[in-house]
Amino acid sequence: MGRQHWKKIWVGSAGNMVEWFDWFVYASFATYFAGAFFPSGNPTAQLMNTAGIFAVGFFMRPVGGWLLGRVGDRKGRKAALTLTVTLMSASAVLIAVAPTYAVAGYGGALVLLVARLLQGLSVGGEYAASATYLTEASDPGRRGFASSFQYVSMTAGQILGLGLLIILQRTMSDSALHSYGWRIPFVVGALGAAVIFYLRRSMLETEVYEEDASHAGERGTLRALWQHRREAFLVIALTMGGTVAYYTYTTYLTKYLSNSAGLSKQTATLVSFTALIVFAALQPLAGALSDRIGRRPLLITFAVGSTVLTVPIMTLLGHADGYWSALGLALLALIVVTGYTSINACVKAELFPTGIRALGVALPYAIANALFGGTAEYVALWFKKGGIESGFFWYVAGCAAVSLVVYATMRETKDLDLARVKAGRGAGAGSGESSLTTAS
Repeated sequence: MGRQHWKKIWVGSAGNMVEWFDWFVYASFATYFAGAFFPSGNPTAQLMNTAGIFAVGFFMRPVGGWLLGRVGDRKGRKAALTLTVTLMSASAVLIAVAPTYAVAGYGGALVLLVARLLQGLSVGGEYAASATYLTEASDPGRRGFASSFQYVSMTAGQILGLGLLIILQRTMSDSALHSYGWRIPFVVGALGAAVIFYLRRSMLETEVYEEDASHAGERGTLRALWQHRREAFLVIALTMGGTVAYYTYTTYLTKYLSNSAGLSKQTATLVSFTALIVFAALQPLAGALSDRIGRRPLLITFAVGSTVLTVPIMTLLGHADGYWSALGLALLALIVVTGYTSINACVKAELFPTGIRALGVALPYAIANALFGGTAEYVALWFKKGGIESGFFWYVAGCAAVSLVVYATMRETKDLDLARVKAGRGAGAGSGESSLTTAS
């Protein structure tokens, strides 16, 4: 890829990293601030309250997907990406200054809720805008490789968050972390978002978007999306299994190792930190592989592996007795998940024509995440509180099994010309009429 392509990928990825740093530090530091916003009592109940607010952020993602997806299709990818990072910066500031339960009662929880709603709006548009931008900005034969940097940057944001947590755990007392130390990452996130806002103001628009002048009045509208409803439903179905698995082995893993396996918070954090570094490094390799063999083989490998291995991996993780055993199992799980994460951005972007691509990716993906990804941690804690924790393992495996059916029947997308994709009939099935055709 040329220098301009790499510049676009760098700017898009750097902003995505900061966005997801802010998004994930909420989950990473929840064990420290859960007691700050709710009455003292059962630690699991406090975590469920903060997990509930975490899930609420996901339910705002469809709204953000619609609003910012519309901006991305009508005003450009650059405009949407600039707006998302502005919203994220504001939310980080709110969390950093939110009053505790001891100071303002449930007022602090209300501020936390508002901040999480803003984060939901931001991330609802960020995923689609960055997925579309990275896919369109790359060479046609390297879209899988280029778009894989979305999850590299997402994971890098989480790694930075966990790295900061590890540093604070080793430089601050546990009581100081619970008292005020948990506010530090949100201050860092707000400052990082401000820097990215400056960078994104000077970023280059994609050539595919600039060259597309068709259906100008229909760009980014729900009416236009309805004409591509089969592709939209396909996005929801192919996202279902992947997002549940991803959030299980990233945001929930640290809590699971701490609360269920009995590992210390420091050890559980270190396991997640190390596993995510390896996971991030695998994304471009898997993305490049998809450019050679196609997207479907990787998706199918993920779904089969997740369906078959989730229950034994989670069961063994629940009995992990140290760092190395937990790390080995976490790496195995994340290697399987890589089949989905490395290419899901470009697969979704390849389903839609330019004028509806951002909204087409944003809204159905956000809906799937609200229903499955955002609730994964809460569902896990609900099963744990009910004394049937293993039920969650089967839930994750079942979601992967549903997506497997979709992966096995959808059409391969890697060779499609993004500038000439149009809607046909069907649902992207592997046989019969396809919803994806190219203009002759």
